[in-house]
Amino acid sequence: MLSAFLSAFRTPDLRKKLLFTVGIIAIYRLGATLPSPGVSYGNVQKCLDTIQGDSTSVLNLLNLFSGGALLQLSVFALGIMPYITASIILQLLTVVIPRLEQLRKEGQAGQAKITQYTRYLTLGLGVLQASAFVALARSGQLFNNQCDQFPIIPEGTGIPDWLTLTILVMTMTAGTGVVMWLGELITDRGVGNGMSVLIFTSIAARLPSEGWQIKQSQGWWKFFLVIALVLVVITAVTFIEQAQRRIPVQYAKRMIGRRMYGGTSTYIPLKVNQAGVIPVIFGSSLLYLPQLALQFFDQTNPGKTQAWIQNNLVDPTSPIYIAVYFLLIIFFTYFYVSITFNPTEVADNMKKYGGFVPGIRPGKPTADYLDFILSRITLPGALYLGIISILPNFFFIWLDKQQYMNFPFGGTAVLIMVGVGLETTKQIESQLMQRNYEGFLR
Repeated sequence: MLSAFLSAFRTPDLRKKLLFTVGIIAIYRLGATLPSPGVSYGNVQKCLDTIQGDSTSVLNLLNLFSGGALLQLSVFALGIMPYITASIILQLLTVVIPRLEQLRKEGQAGQAKITQYTRYLTLGLGVLQASAFVALARSGQLFNNQCDQFPIIPEGTGIPDWLTLTILVMTMTAGTGVVMWLGELITDRGVGNGMSVLIFTSIAARLPSEGWQIKQSQGWWKFFLVIALVLVVITAVTFIEQAQRRIPVQYAKRMIGRRMYGGTSTYIPLKVNQAGVIPVIFGSSLLYLPQLALQFFDQTNPGKTQAWIQNNLVDPTSPIYIAVYFLLIIFFTYFYVSITFNPTEVADNMKKYGGFVPGIRPGKPTADYLDFILSRITLPGALYLGIISILPNFFFIWLDKQQYMNFPFGGTAVLIMVGVGLETTKQIESQLMQRNYEGFLR
C-alpha cells in the first residue's frame, strides 16, 4: 500500500488528485471543530470531560461517523450520516417502488436522477436530525442529564430563543449539505469514494485521543495488549473482506454483421461479506429503541420492567444484549443481501448476452444455482460480521464498562476503515496501471 502511494506521488496528475483530497479533508476537519452559533464551546468541553464519553450507543455511533463533532454541536455535527441514511432508504425503496427500479435500469441518466432524490432526502433528514439533537442538547438528554451545570445552549443572551435554535438548526443542516458536496468533489476530482473517505477520516481522527484514554485508565500493558488484539482483528477483517466466490461464466460466439463477438470467459465475484457494514448499522440503530423506551418511564421511581431493560437491553456487557445484537446482524445480513443481489435479474442478463455457467442451463436453473451459492456464502459472512461486531463488547467486560463509549476499535470502525483503505488502494493501483500500461508495448 505504501509503495502504491509513493508511486502515485511521483505521477503528476495523481499527485494533484491526492493533494486535492487532502485539502478537502482538511476543510472537513476544520468544519468538524468549528462551533455552531449559539453553542457555548467552553461548556461543551467541560461537559465532555465530565461524562467521559458516557452516552447512548446510537449517539456514539453517529458521533463516530462525524469524527466527534456531533457531541460538540459543531457546523459539521451531523457529518455524513444523513446522506448514508438517505442512500440506504433510496436503495430499499428501489425494490418497492417500480419507478425507482426503472430509473436504476436506465443507466447513467437514471442514476443521476436517483442521486438528485438522495440529495433532497439528505437535506430533509438533516433538518429532522438537527432539530432532534438541538432539542436533546437543550433538555440535557444528549449527555444523559449529567451537564445541567454546563448549559450547552445558554439562555438569556439577549437573542430570542426561537431565533437561536432556528439559526442552529439551519447551520447544522447547511453543514450537512456542504459535507455532501465535499464528498462529491473528492469522488469527481480526488481519489476514492468521497463519502467513504470522509467517514474514514472521521473515524481515524478519534483513534489517537481515545486510544490514549485507555492507556491512562488501564495502564500500559492493557493498552499494548488491546493494540495487539486489534491488529489481529484488522488482519482477519482484511483477509475476509477480500474473500470471494468466483462463479465462472462463458459467453458463446455470436456473428453480428461481419464480426464475431463472444467466446470469452469471465466470472461473477460473490463476496463473502456481500452486505458490507450496513447490517451493523441497522442492528445498532434498532438496539437504540430500548434506550428510547426508557425515556417514557418514571426516572425517579424505576420499576422492574425499567430495570430489566436497563440491565439486559441497554448494558453492552449483558449476555442478552450481546445475543440480540448478534442475531440482529445475522438477520439484516440475509435481508440486505436478498434485496441488493437479484439472482433472477443476473441470470436474465447473462442469457440476453449469450452467457452461461458451465454445466448449468441458462434461465431459471442459473438463477437457482446463483441463489444456492449466495445463500451458502452469506452464512459465513453473517457470522463474521456478528463476531467482529460483538468482539468489542467482550473488551468492554475486560476493560471497564465506563470505557464502552471511548473504545475506538469497535467492529463498525474496523470494518469501515479496512474496507475504505482497501478500496482506495485498489483505485490508486488501477490508475497507476493505466498510466504505466504503455510500458508493456515498448
